[in-house]
Amino acid sequence: MKFYWIKTNWFIKKIFSNYTWDVSNAGNTVYLTFDDGPIPEVTDWVLAELKKHGFKATFFSIGENITKYPEIFKKVISEGHSIGNHTYNHLNGWNTSTEDYIENVARCEEAIGKNTNQNLKSKLFRPPYGKIKTAQSKAIQKLGYKIIMWDVLSADFDTTISREQCLDNVLSNVKPGSIIVFHDSQKAFKNLEYVLPKTLAFLKEKKFNCDVL
Repeated sequence: MKFYWIKTNWFIKKIFSNYTWDVSNAGNTVYLTFDDGPIPEVTDWVLAELKKHGFKATFFSIGENITKYPEIFKKVISEGHSIGNHTYNHLNGWNTSTEDYIENVARCEEAIGKNTNQNLKSKLFRPPYGKIKTAQSKAIQKLGYKIIMWDVLSADFDTTISREQCLDNVLSNVKPGSIIVFHDSQKAFKNLEYVLPKTLAFLKEKKFNCDVL
């Protein structure tokens, strides 16, 4: 049986306080994030939905996908969204040596740098699966990265849950400052296609702002 937290426990946030789980603010702002892209059609659709509401988001991109689909990646940037490093091959840190993990992060950073007009290198990092060893996180932070986790997990990647449950995961747990995780991937799209438009409409109705990290 799969196990994951939809709402990250406060105790976990306290133990791992060197990671960013949410962002306190007085502006009723939440932070939408999308992992695993860029992916043809899916990422384009996400960008179109965000544009309808004038919302911005942060995309944690896989280096291999950036290399395969550079034009989609560049479109994310040109439309005013933020980008983050999600390793080059979507590595599970728990199953990877620190040396190999850092090398993979560097490969993703290189792909980001090659495909941004200003040769910018994002300094936001999210570990795939949320799994990262202490030595890996320390090494990444020494490179200047801010490690971004989450407050609310939509679980759109879970093909065993209904799209209605996926939507409830978000709407029942979002609050000002929440960092919310979606996935612009083929696997998640069945749930995302239903959940994202309704989430954006809800946030607009409740007068939330959506900004980049």
